[in-house]
Amino acid sequence: MRGAVNQEDRVMFKFLFGAKDKAPAVKQETQRETVERAQRELNEILATLSPKARITIYPEEGTLIVELPEQMPDEAKALPAPEATDK
Repeated sequence: MRGAVNQEDRVMFKFLFGAKDKAPAVKQETQRETVERAQRELNEILATLSPKARITIYPEEGTLIVELPEQMPDEAKALPAPEATDK
């Protein structure tokens, strides 16, 4: 029978193209897990800063602001552009 796929063909196709297994389900984070993860990551970062950042919390709005120093230690300090010389 022309066009029919036998068991050997199926094994070959599975080998070539992989099994058609369902993709693993991705676990959706709850809001609590998201906030706890973000807080943990932020604390890990802030703990390494020197000088320390200023943190202001606005409870009424449910927000916070992290104020960083103008120049961070790992940022390159730019030199001023050289003066243009007349030739």
